[in-house]
Amino acid sequence: RLKDLEVAELGDSDVRVQMLAAPINPADINMIQGTYAILSPLPAVGGNEGVGEVLEVGRHVAALKPGDWVIPAGAGLGTWRTQGVFPEETLLKVPSDIPVLCAATLSVNPCTAYRMLADFETLAPGDSVIQNAANSGVGQAVIQIAKASGIKTINVVRDRPDLPKLVERLMALGADHVITEEMLRKPEMKDIFKSIPKPRLALNCVGGKSTTEMLRHLQPKGTMVTYGGMAKQPVMVPVSAFIFRDVRLRGFWMTQWRKDHAQDQESLTSMMDALCQLVRRGQLTAPACTEVPLQDYKAALEATMKPFTSSKQILLL
Repeated sequence: RLKDLEVAELGDSDVRVQMLAAPINPADINMIQGTYAILSPLPAVGGNEGVGEVLEVGRHVAALKPGDWVIPAGAGLGTWRTQGVFPEETLLKVPSDIPVLCAATLSVNPCTAYRMLADFETLAPGDSVIQNAANSGVGQAVIQIAKASGIKTINVVRDRPDLPKLVERLMALGADHVITEEMLRKPEMKDIFKSIPKPRLALNCVGGKSTTEMLRHLQPKGTMVTYGGMAKQPVMVPVSAFIFRDVRLRGFWMTQWRKDHAQDQESLTSMMDALCQLVRRGQLTAPACTEVPLQDYKAALEATMKPFTSSKQILLL
């Protein structure tokens, strides 16, 4: 529920932030349901992502000043609020010359897309990637980051009533091919590989049958990275894929990457810089968004949980 709380006292190493905008992501819902791998101690404020403006800093804070824009450095900050006081190390400064919705959606999906494209296979211009849930926040970021690097994308979506509209939107973002899960099983898939090579990397956010079908099109010694399980079904792999094609199955979780690189500020900074540059050049946009005032949070949560959602709910704070 929506509650009025006292804002905490500002400590020497704290920062008082006016939140500007915060999205509702599937992981936020899972945390509320108690099914996510990390859970905030209760009572808790929801929201793992968002952007805010610094209002005031404690006397030991050196890296931030009033007027700066900040995003969460990790999960569990509780961004669905108008104001908060946070320790300096829980915040990352971002440029304030990028659109507010891009900044609000920067720390989870584009970072996940960036790392999966960079960390598992060495991809060169002309190579291809196949992904399911291509209309998700990560999917849209994968299309745009790949396009900026000259990498081709084959994008799998579920069949739906407004399919032509969705295909058009993903193509406008830079998708090379958009196909339905049913098409993965059809002989016409061969036509796609007349113009582009078979993918060395597959990105899986669904699980179940469509993932097994997607795996068929991976090059020998290729890698499939699982970062979500929207179908709530296991990943099934034919034995032949392991023996005769030596495919690799890996997993990725952005929260874990941040923990593993906590001492490695350089890799975090270079990733954020690269993403902000893409935003500035117009090569990376925010996902399709519906802006919702905080008091309408119930409608926003319900909309997020509807099937075939193609628009991310963003709370305006």
